[in-house]
Amino acid sequence: MHFKKTLCLALFLSVVCESILHAQEKHYFQTDFSIADFEARRTKIFDEIGNNAIALIQSAPSVAGFKVFRQSNTFYYLCGLEEGHAYLLLNGKNRTSTIYLPHREEARERSQGKILSAEDVDLVIELTGVNRVRPLEFLGNDLVGTGLINGITPTLYTPLSPAETGNDSRDEILHGHARAAADPWDSQTTREARFKKLLNERFPEFEIRDLSPLLDAMRLIKSNKEIEVIRKATEIAGLAIMEAMKSTNPGIYEYQLDAVAKYIFYQHGSQGDGYPAIIGGGTNAFMGHYFRKTDALKDGDLVLMDYAPDYHNYTSDVTRIWPVNGTFNKEQTALYEFIVAYRDALFKYIKPGVTSNDVLDKAAADMEKYLVGKTFAKPEHLKAVQNGIKFRGHFQHPVGMAVHDVGRVDRVALEPGMVFTIDPMIWIPEERLYIRIEDVAVVTETGVENLSAFVPSTVAEIEKTIKEKGLTEFRPAESLPLKNN
Repeated sequence: MHFKKTLCLALFLSVVCESILHAQEKHYFQTDFSIADFEARRTKIFDEIGNNAIALIQSAPSVAGFKVFRQSNTFYYLCGLEEGHAYLLLNGKNRTSTIYLPHREEARERSQGKILSAEDVDLVIELTGVNRVRPLEFLGNDLVGTGLINGITPTLYTPLSPAETGNDSRDEILHGHARAAADPWDSQTTREARFKKLLNERFPEFEIRDLSPLLDAMRLIKSNKEIEVIRKATEIAGLAIMEAMKSTNPGIYEYQLDAVAKYIFYQHGSQGDGYPAIIGGGTNAFMGHYFRKTDALKDGDLVLMDYAPDYHNYTSDVTRIWPVNGTFNKEQTALYEFIVAYRDALFKYIKPGVTSNDVLDKAAADMEKYLVGKTFAKPEHLKAVQNGIKFRGHFQHPVGMAVHDVGRVDRVALEPGMVFTIDPMIWIPEERLYIRIEDVAVVTETGVENLSAFVPSTVAEIEKTIKEKGLTEFRPAESLPLKNN
């Protein structure tokens, strides 16, 4: 009997171990882009750097504790691999690509599931289309073995601009590093600066050049597949804002609208937010990047919401503003309808070959005509809309893997595949009142498409949406602390 029990236990443990092992082999890899997509991007780099150069790209570092890893945009853009402490080497001399990965950590895989590693050579090649996969410790030796180091001024390209991960945008990262540099007690430098220093110390034969300008130019023009992912991110953003409209009532807190939006994000497969939510009621909206979200919304005020998800490593940028009590008053209606008309005028002139200045000039002329015969409640309101016509910031920034994506769309000829925001706005400093909406434009072969056009924007559409019941009404927040009956 004892023998039979021992045998049964052994068989049971064998099955369990086999199941665990099988579960560990279930790997994750993105499904939005094909090998051909990544190969085309890497080929563009080969074509640009020439045959006397290599390009070396770092992945994001692994994360500590219980944080969720998020790959850097650049590394994901070139191979789709979402593992930390990886490197991609592109050798311009023989036009080959190699990924370097850490070795397998079995204990970590038992805890987290399959992690692609240096031992998964065939699988990583199959997924990414690179030529080779090597353990991380071979990177230095292979840099020497590129066949370039004894040549005439061999060049090593690597991104020197700070990498974006998750809800980062480069402009905000750079501001953060500038603040750190102003602190004499903070020795923080960028990871890219440290990487460049190590390369210079260990391989002084290479001339180090910045790969960021080339990558920025590539990322500025989105492929059809990228646009489809951005479209999905925009749809999720729009649904979240619409749900927030439905959940708005006097007395609700800004953070509760944030919670409503996050529910929609995660319900549709997002991995977080593309940037911290901007949700400002009343005068809080006057601060362009207000993020505290601690105040209750007041009857008679407007509330502004600017928010989008991190969906499959891409995001969007959609903004709407609406009355807390569900109805625009006469003063608010006049100002708000000016903003919507300005949005429509801007979209009217976007097409390939024109510049942002062309669009702004023609839209401003239209808005001058719009104001003829229009009346506003106060002189400062009229002054605000007149200043709004002169303002040149309504044509905003690229959108893609980051909300303030790399590249530029202002004062350059527009091309099909450019994605950016149209963001008409006015300020009334006397009342600390700020009104704007924001939509996502993609330049097509013949004109432009507004990816966020489905999100309510007219007075009638918004007031109709607010009348519907939202999540906070179906499931209101429980009073805290909870007490037993």
